[in-house]
Amino acid sequence: MRWCQLTLTGRDGRVLARIVLQGRGIPDIAAVDEVARWMLRASRLGIAVRVGDASSQMAELLALAGLPVEVDRQPEGGEQALGVEEVEEEVHPGDPAR
Repeated sequence: MRWCQLTLTGRDGRVLARIVLQGRGIPDIAAVDEVARWMLRASRLGIAVRVGDASSQMAELLALAGLPVEVDRQPEGGEQALGVEEVEEEVHPGDPAR
């Protein structure tokens, strides 16, 4: 099962490598650890890492771990495509200023 794809980009914006993380069954904390290690190594070298094409389970685990994920994957069977909806908060008299 494909869990996600890491895209490593140099300072000049050139793609240096694409790494596919996959395994049997659903991803676990070891998969999240692998992504975090790639991000740490890359940042030490001045390389950017983009996590994309993540399965829904992997995206959830990475979000729980606080790791950034781009939502550029195709919806899996029965899923709806994810989107971003901007909502304006309602302000009531007496609410503290923000």
